[in-house]
Amino acid sequence: MQKTVYENYKYSLQDTAKVYIGAKYTFAELLEQDDVAFKFRLIVERYILAEKEVDPEDTLETHLYYLKPDSFLVKIYDRIKARVKINIIEEKKGIFGRGKKRYVTKELNIRELTAMTPEEKEAKGVVIQEISMSKLALAGF
Repeated sequence: MQKTVYENYKYSLQDTAKVYIGAKYTFAELLEQDDVAFKFRLIVERYILAEKEVDPEDTLETHLYYLKPDSFLVKIYDRIKARVKINIIEEKKGIFGRGKKRYVTKELNIRELTAMTPEEKEAKGVVIQEISMSKLALAGF
């Protein structure tokens, strides 16, 4: 019998301009993956894990969810032009005035994400899917 492991949102993709990384990776797993961009693994090892508030067993999702706007890491993510893809609950009004709630996918930069407190994120039903960053910004880091 074959054992399968559910690894949704654990991926690393690249196109000509960006690198996309799924949010379910832990930082320890990111460092072990060969298909993750070398520069990003270097940033994780040298800068992100060097901070006292980050544990290697934290997922990228929880790290980004609880990241504070005054953290040094926001500057790092800002410098590599990181964007975060999230799902958020929005209410759309119909013609009869009734509101219908549904999940909408949005892409925010790191400053927009950290501007929301964890309580606001929970109230809006924010689910972090992936982080993307510019290859050019990674090369220049």
